[in-house]
Amino acid sequence: MPRFFYIARDRVGHKQTGIEEASTQEEALSRLQTRDLIIVNIFPEYKETTGISPDVVSRARFKPKHYRITGDDLVLFCRQLSTLLGAGVTILKSLEIIALQIASRRLYSVIKDLQKNMEAGFSFHEALARHPNVFSDLWTNLVESGEASGNLAIVLGRLASYLERNAAFRRKVISALIYPAILMAAGLGALLFLTIKIIPTFAELFKGFNVTFPPLTRILIATSLFIKKFIFIMVIVFIIACWMLRKYIRTRAGRKIYEKFLLNLPVFGEFFRVFIIERFTSEMATLLESGVPILYSLEITERSVANLVLAEIIHRIKEDVRQGKTLSHPLERSGFFEPMAVQMVTIGEEIGELSNMFKRLNVFYQEYVDTFLIRFTTMFEPIMLVFMGLVIGIIVIGMFLPIFQITQIH
Repeated sequence: MPRFFYIARDRVGHKQTGIEEASTQEEALSRLQTRDLIIVNIFPEYKETTGISPDVVSRARFKPKHYRITGDDLVLFCRQLSTLLGAGVTILKSLEIIALQIASRRLYSVIKDLQKNMEAGFSFHEALARHPNVFSDLWTNLVESGEASGNLAIVLGRLASYLERNAAFRRKVISALIYPAILMAAGLGALLFLTIKIIPTFAELFKGFNVTFPPLTRILIATSLFIKKFIFIMVIVFIIACWMLRKYIRTRAGRKIYEKFLLNLPVFGEFFRVFIIERFTSEMATLLESGVPILYSLEITERSVANLVLAEIIHRIKEDVRQGKTLSHPLERSGFFEPMAVQMVTIGEEIGELSNMFKRLNVFYQEYVDTFLIRFTTMFEPIMLVFMGLVIGIIVIGMFLPIFQITQIH
């Protein structure tokens, strides 16, 4: 009768290994589960003696399309894993199946390492934690919650939905900003062409005439000649300044100053504040819905939120909650959240529907960001056209004023 080697954990979490005889792998799995064992891995004993490495078979069918790990790769990995686990496939078999069709060479290597670690007795969340650059704290802690509750497939499904919503929202924001960026680049390109090419041509043309240039024309010609002479130095200085600024922003102090600057911008400051609150509410809704305790959810969100200002606020909120206070009180005291958000969290705590309230808040903030972007792109075009019209009009007037003087002289 076939023999199957298994790695499992009991209800207390202790690791157990052994060999089970059964007609099929499914039968062996069923027998082990009746003993209240959580199966980490199970495979035929002859796997070790066939002489054929599973990696050889995998590589024979593995055709990667790119190296780096994109957001779409992680979304697809999470969704496929949730589907396979929900269908009753063991986690190691699920990883093996997914590895055969993954598009990223790096993610393929990560999945094979996950398999290797789990075969050595690590739990899934422990294996994920060994790749912090790929899987965030949100991944690790949600998976740990799913393993503890026995609902890993459901939790991964919620995580996949969260990642899909975030990816769609990010694409929407980027798409909305592409047109203004192209319009601004085209406008600056046109101004640079006029400054470097057209104005010097007119200046050379006017040299043959004995006329005194008006102040506007002199300013335009001097500016044009300066830019034309030092443009390469200006570009190099600009690149170095951007590099130094980016390096400073990567430090904690620099990043904090930069974030405060963005939040204090007129008009756009409110947009940036709502944008980071949207991420906070999205993560909190996903964590609470997956059964993660509120204090632990705040701790995970504090580590994963991409804003130091909000992270410090969440830390203070977490400490207040640790002392026994309700969540709504420190939210209100922070001054970062609107009264509406505080009131909805208060109601959510009172009726025991905090995760649903965070979901509603997340939908509200996403709609706010969508509306702001639509209005911004709608208003940006006429504002940019008016600005370009004024600048080009000043250049045209400055270049034609000497022509009017020449016609009056002759």
